[in-house]
Amino acid sequence: MSDIDLSGRGAVVTGSTSGIGLQVARELARAGANVMLNGFGDADEIEKTRAGLAEDCGVTVGYSGADLSDGAAARGLIADAESAIGAVDLLVNNAGIQHVAPVDKMPPEKWDAILAINLSSAFHTIAAALPGMKSREFGRIVNIASAHGLVASPYKSAYVAAKHGMVGLTKTVALEVAETPITCNAICPGFVQTPLVDKQIDDQAKSYNMSREDVIRDIVLGSQPSKRFVEVDHIAATVLFLCGPAGGSFTGASLSIDGGWTAR
Repeated sequence: MSDIDLSGRGAVVTGSTSGIGLQVARELARAGANVMLNGFGDADEIEKTRAGLAEDCGVTVGYSGADLSDGAAARGLIADAESAIGAVDLLVNNAGIQHVAPVDKMPPEKWDAILAINLSSAFHTIAAALPGMKSREFGRIVNIASAHGLVASPYKSAYVAAKHGMVGLTKTVALEVAETPITCNAICPGFVQTPLVDKQIDDQAKSYNMSREDVIRDIVLGSQPSKRFVEVDHIAATVLFLCGPAGGSFTGASLSIDGGWTAR
């Protein structure tokens, strides 16, 4: 159990069947929060994860396979969570996809999907969760943006646009609820070795005829002065901090966890 006690709180973490989202869900559950998982994957593996988390942490853990590319489904996720775990006091918008291509070769359907899942889904979940947070006079919204929400890289137009939008959305929501006990912050990680990044590494190794090790060192971590991947535990711990009592005065912030990337 964490030193931060979230007993009785309900948390929704989007994109939480693997990677960053799953570790965030684990951290919140360890602190006593009931958790609603969301994402895609093998049904048996997801159920094993859900049941194991509930048993290990002694909390209620639900699951929704809501497709966040659909706004109505994203809003429905919040309604389903309120039924399954009692309330949505903590909302972590983490779901994301990626596609790398020059602007003039970016498939329009990829642009639309990235904007829908990486940005619009957060708008819909926030809009759906805020009324309950206001009525209970408590809420913590944490948007997992990216270093690409603060700086750009070539060939990632849709992702960069979406993550910049996530940072802007975070600031706007924070201002709108500033006089309430609700906060809204963004976390901007550098490269984390998740399944999403692993796929990029494999794709670039094939495209450039390079080894995985060379792609990691020279391309993926080329912008990160630390030359180390950001650890999912560090991101999850930051989310937990923001959801706890000491995070109460943080709002509208974009917290960089990027090995020095945006310090340049």
